[in-house]
Amino acid sequence: MEIAVVKQSGESTGRKVSLTSEVFGIEPNDHAIWLDVKSFLANKRQGTHKSKQRNEISGSSKKLKKQKGTGGARAGNIKNPQFKGGGRIFGPTPRDYSFKLNKKVKDLARRSALTYKAKDNQIAVVEDFNFEAPKTKQYISLLKSLSVQDKKTLVVLPEVKKNIVLSGRNIQNSKIITADQINTYDVINAEQIILVESSLSKIDNLLNKQ
Repeated sequence: MEIAVVKQSGESTGRKVSLTSEVFGIEPNDHAIWLDVKSFLANKRQGTHKSKQRNEISGSSKKLKKQKGTGGARAGNIKNPQFKGGGRIFGPTPRDYSFKLNKKVKDLARRSALTYKAKDNQIAVVEDFNFEAPKTKQYISLLKSLSVQDKKTLVVLPEVKKNIVLSGRNIQNSKIITADQINTYDVINAEQIILVESSLSKIDNLLNKQ
């Protein structure tokens, strides 16, 4: 699949690049995408939730009333979960939500996600560029020239370019990553993928290892 390369201004360069079928043209695997997105979101969870159980509540441990003869139900101390202010039964405790996902499954998921974007014409390739200084206005101008200012965008750089990252970090619905950081969640979540030309070869080397 060939795609036109455009300039930073949005004008055509007259050149085209090929998106490799091994990365951008496979048979998508929806289950692999689901697993990878689930893993990504699970790994982001802090898991620090905690509620106090009966043995952790501050209060007297004295028995409230005698066991029998009151005509009411038996009752222990004030920390009983049945009473207001008592401990919680089977409450949440700190835990690790992350789980292991095989590397081949993650690679398949990323290639499947990129294939969907390529099929839906949601990938644009921009020739290599950099900003002389961090300027948010210049980054917004880039998005406008590509007609994606109203879309959720993912810009993929070949390597960290500080001025570009600083220019776009405060833009709502726009995320900047490097080629080696590309992941299924960000690809699926974006409405438009903007690939800097040099990042294509790095993505191919990362995902096309068959």
